[in-house]
Amino acid sequence: MPDLLDAVEIETAKHPTASVIWLHGLGADGNDFVPIVGELRLPPAAIRFVFPHAPVQPVTINGGMRMRAWYDIKDGAIRREDESGVRASQRLVEKLMAREKQRGTPAARLVLAGFSQGGAIALQTGLRHPERIAGIMALSTYLPIADKLPAEASALNRDVPIFMAHGTQDPVVVLERALQSREILASLGYAPQWHEYAMPHSVCAEEIGDIGAWLGRVLGG
Repeated sequence: MPDLLDAVEIETAKHPTASVIWLHGLGADGNDFVPIVGELRLPPAAIRFVFPHAPVQPVTINGGMRMRAWYDIKDGAIRREDESGVRASQRLVEKLMAREKQRGTPAARLVLAGFSQGGAIALQTGLRHPERIAGIMALSTYLPIADKLPAEASALNRDVPIFMAHGTQDPVVVLERALQSREILASLGYAPQWHEYAMPHSVCAEEIGDIGAWLGRVLGG
């Protein structure tokens, strides 16, 4: 595993005072969500968007083909979770968060975001981070290693803003899996803001508008 992941970076203005670390899905790379930044109606704050490239590794469900992935997936229903892979990527994201703090973004001005696998890692990392962060954005995803969260959750992020969004026609991460994750979070005292869209495993214009509004609330000013 690399010490620090390579990433595409966009700054909305000089001297950023907030950061969004946005993790792509399986087989994509950090360029995947770069075009969305220009479509967000962002708050006036200077924000640094960091789009890291996941490590290249074999993925069982794709015949062992090597591709960018945050962890291995052994079956379509994701019943057998790659806990060691999830935790390895959590450590990589923690290093990116530490660099943002070194560059002047306090934890309270940092958002973790991700799509599909990336969203799972955003939840895994953000809910366990020892400092209060600004928010977690989990798109078309689910809560990984859910059974370990009660013992590992960070007390300071119990009330962290969580944006969860999912497509009602998603054949990859089925809606029921995401709804189950939402219910688990709610049972543990979290209050995820839930959004559904008539789309498959993707992102739509209405969702992008909602993401921009949410970022404005958690990073505004």
